[in-house]
Amino acid sequence: MSSREDILQSIRRATHVKYEKPDLKPLEEHALTYPNVVEQFYFMMKQVGGEAVFLEEGQDINKLIRESYPDAKRIASNLEGITCATFNPDNVEDPAELDGTDLAIIDGKIGVAENGAVWIEQDVKQRALYFISEKLVILLDKGRIVNNMHEAYKRIHTGEYGFGTYISGPSKTADIEQALVMGAHGARDVMVIIK
Repeated sequence: MSSREDILQSIRRATHVKYEKPDLKPLEEHALTYPNVVEQFYFMMKQVGGEAVFLEEGQDINKLIRESYPDAKRIASNLEGITCATFNPDNVEDPAELDGTDLAIIDGKIGVAENGAVWIEQDVKQRALYFISEKLVILLDKGRIVNNMHEAYKRIHTGEYGFGTYISGPSKTADIEQALVMGAHGARDVMVIIK
């Protein structure tokens, strides 16, 4: 018997009461809702340290990105219409080759107004791109912004690669000596372009 099986057997022997999955309906009935989810998402994205900007009708998205990140040299994106990218991350075989990526431009599937989180469904070959890039630009359709996590969880998918994650602003931690460190586990800067 493997050590894994030993551990599972010990847990089974020690577990005497089985609990059923809780009914989440009462919680959903009291979940936060907002009169304007787009406005609330915009506000919360700023609260969590990110930036949200609106793409105006007729505005060139590539020009907006270049003006926002003029020093970015190594820009990754596999999104159609993003011409300011310098390479397609799907052409990278080893995720370590993504190290040194200044900016990644990715697609957000769902925005959550209550906390400024964006559901990212893996649509690049190497998911390391979402965490190793110094800066992230997330493109988000304003029609995909929901009130709360209850609504968001009903809509998430993990797509072709079977992976997804929520990103809410830049990566930050204050675990070490209670000093705030930006970019410890992901991007130092996150901008959501709401279109």
